[in-house]
Amino acid sequence: MYAEERLQLIVARARAQGRVDVAALAAELDVTPETVRRDLTSLERQGLLRRVHGGAIPVERLGFEPAVGQRAERNREEKDRIAKAAIAELPVEGAILLDSGTTTARIAEMLPLDCELTVVTNSLPIALSLSVRPNLQVLVTGGQVRSRTLAAVGDWAGTALASIRVDVAFLGANGVSPAHGLTTPDQSEAAAKRAMIRAARRPVVVADHSKLGADYFARFGELSEIDTLITDTGADDELVAELESAGLRVVRA
Repeated sequence: MYAEERLQLIVARARAQGRVDVAALAAELDVTPETVRRDLTSLERQGLLRRVHGGAIPVERLGFEPAVGQRAERNREEKDRIAKAAIAELPVEGAILLDSGTTTARIAEMLPLDCELTVVTNSLPIALSLSVRPNLQVLVTGGQVRSRTLAAVGDWAGTALASIRVDVAFLGANGVSPAHGLTTPDQSEAAAKRAMIRAARRPVVVADHSKLGADYFARFGELSEIDTLITDTGADDELVAELESAGLRVVRA
């Protein structure tokens, strides 16, 4: 088993069981406890697990949400491929919505220089990065800014989103599950994402393979409300088949 496969298995086991134990993992994976401890340290640095005595717990069990800087370092290559695939979903003209998040930020960076669109976002980093583009009209929703994600949420954001209609909304999700739909750790962000779905003719979720099958605290949408999911080739085949059987169009980049 390659190191990356081992890390993915450890995260999946932690999410499924609520915690992982160093000794049990070492026996299962046929590696030394020291190797497992290094893996857990690496996963903690990535914001996926929190080390505890004898093992680790998935961060979602603690109500912990990694900061935007930590999330930006995860699955960089996959996020780039997802963003490139998302560019194919852009309308020729009109308006799009970019949710806050590291994958949607990559979409913003990859927007063609000659496109002329109205871009609505609740992300301060995205708004700043696009504000220098003369061909784009950039609108920010307003609202309370969450320091962890730099996203504008709350009543002001909801009021702004309720008053618009965009052609395509690109949304992030912490969890995409056949059983529980679309989820995220924070209720205020979930409310903003629900408003984004209602504001869009075509809601498109962008989420790398680590998000598939995961469930978080706050649900913000059903799979039936989404037009397309763009993920990467690391996505599990059986899980993708389940998502497609629920009527979701899945693109693997």
